[in-house]
Amino acid sequence: MKIIIGSDHAGFDYKEDLLDLFRGEKIFFKDCGCFSTDSVDYPDYAHIVSKEVLKDSRNLGVLICGSANGVAMAANKHKGIRAAIAWNKKTSELAVTHNNANVLCVPARFISRLEQRKIFKAFLNSTFEGGRHKHRVSKINC
Repeated sequence: MKIIIGSDHAGFDYKEDLLDLFRGEKIFFKDCGCFSTDSVDYPDYAHIVSKEVLKDSRNLGVLICGSANGVAMAANKHKGIRAAIAWNKKTSELAVTHNNANVLCVPARFISRLEQRKIFKAFLNSTFEGGRHKHRVSKINC
């Protein structure tokens, strides 16, 4: 499994914080940018991350922007991507256990970096429950 991560300028510092966590916990990752706080277009990074996630079904993605809405909208245009916005540990867990999310979208302007770490760990440590949720998830793509 590899974590594919990307952000826009608003999420850059939060992305860097997660990269420190990944390095410290020896989590295998690919950083798809952006690489500074200079203004960029969030869809560019959402598309890059989504394409990388789809290369291997074991991959998971993390996208970070100001509200998480833009990156989630762009990522969810890719068939097979189930990008979910999470603003706390519980919404992150449910995104995986009930919706089989494979991309976590984080709203940098609305949470702390400590909360982001909790959200990420919940995402990483949760497992899709299947069962009644499997049928529902199968209806996501048209």
